[in-house]
Amino acid sequence: MARHSISRWFWLVLFAALLLAGLSLAAAQEIADAKDYKNILPEKDREQLMNEWLKWRLDNIVPQLMRREGIDLWLVINREYNEDPVYLSLVPRPTMYARRTSILIFHDLGPEKGVDRLSGSYYGMEGWYKGTWVDKKKKQFESLAEVIKSLNPKRIGINTSENWAFGDGLTASLKAKLEKALGPELSSRFVSAENLCIGWLETRSPQEISVYRHLCGIAHDLIGEFFSNRVITPDITTTDGVVWWFRQRVTDLGLDTWFQPSISIQRDKKEAAKYSDGNVIRRGDVLHCDVGITYLGLCTDMQLQAYVCRVGETDAPEGLKEALRRANRLADVFMAEFVQGRSGTGIVTAAMKKGEAEGLRPLIYMHPIGFHGHGAGCVADARPPESAPEDNPERGKYPLFLNTAYAIEFSGTTAVPEWDNQDVRIGYEEDALFTEAGCRFIDGRQVKFYLIK
Repeated sequence: MARHSISRWFWLVLFAALLLAGLSLAAAQEIADAKDYKNILPEKDREQLMNEWLKWRLDNIVPQLMRREGIDLWLVINREYNEDPVYLSLVPRPTMYARRTSILIFHDLGPEKGVDRLSGSYYGMEGWYKGTWVDKKKKQFESLAEVIKSLNPKRIGINTSENWAFGDGLTASLKAKLEKALGPELSSRFVSAENLCIGWLETRSPQEISVYRHLCGIAHDLIGEFFSNRVITPDITTTDGVVWWFRQRVTDLGLDTWFQPSISIQRDKKEAAKYSDGNVIRRGDVLHCDVGITYLGLCTDMQLQAYVCRVGETDAPEGLKEALRRANRLADVFMAEFVQGRSGTGIVTAAMKKGEAEGLRPLIYMHPIGFHGHGAGCVADARPPESAPEDNPERGKYPLFLNTAYAIEFSGTTAVPEWDNQDVRIGYEEDALFTEAGCRFIDGRQVKFYLIK
């Protein structure tokens, strides 16, 4: 989480959770074949579990972050159908939206007393947030102003940011309404809570760290299903057919996809010249998937490779296997640069330099993952601005904190002798955690091609 550890017992809980999950602190070398999707929880049990996680997060993560950022009062104000990016992660299930104008108030009383959680909303959240709008004859923001004046905070965090969508949830009209209610003196105490928002969204609890292995196991199970003859028949199945098989399978399991999945083909140019229907999967093809699921409020994001064997083949050509080995080497180089407190730009600059020195022909564009697929936190992106026009260089300055999760995403390019030295690009993406043990894959990595016979 922060540069300061949460507490000594956090690590005891984390270590126990990892042991219970059957994880090794060392990175696994192959993806497990566990069929995790058989253990998907029913809706009621999911909500209960997520509320248990939320209680721990509110009690432990919010106080640490507010003190890290020097904010003694944090306001989260939003309206129905236009929720702040952090709002739904701060309220208990089965809350699915903000009701009317919803206001959360976090007041830090100090290390001894903790953070008081208040609600200036019309509707209460008993057991989670104490209601402050008691006299409904008063207008909502009039009541809110009275509460804030009585607390007399020195620094009031509001969710406005030029650099992060995740920290920019307070609309212009609601901010104007807040300023009018508080007056100029209290409004002068506003500070951006952008890093508090990012920290809240990026930090994983011990429970989430443990269960993330299960989530990634489900995603790996699904990829193993569609990268097989159970779904793909060479010279018949199309990439579009595989995509919609995946969408339907995820829906049938009661899960969600957070983006439209994709399946792409790389093919020996000599073979490609024979076919006009480029989306039919042929023998000799290299298949690449990009898929992500959402379960228990957390996202996965993975890109893995398959090879469609020619008649008589039992494995991929050695040149293709070398391309995958080189991609794995690049993953090692990249993840070794994860150092607590280092900026995303610092990480990616060092990794690109070392990857290029080894001739791995890298391009790195890693992003955080968690409550959102393209999540909040440390971003390491080596693409030029014209390739990522929405990227903000300021975000690359954000440092790496402990107990955060990432999609280790990059590509490595290799000339393949069996394809007349044609370049083959391995688009690599696997989910990982950064803890005191370093950066480690959550559920192993792909070291062999999935084989379709």
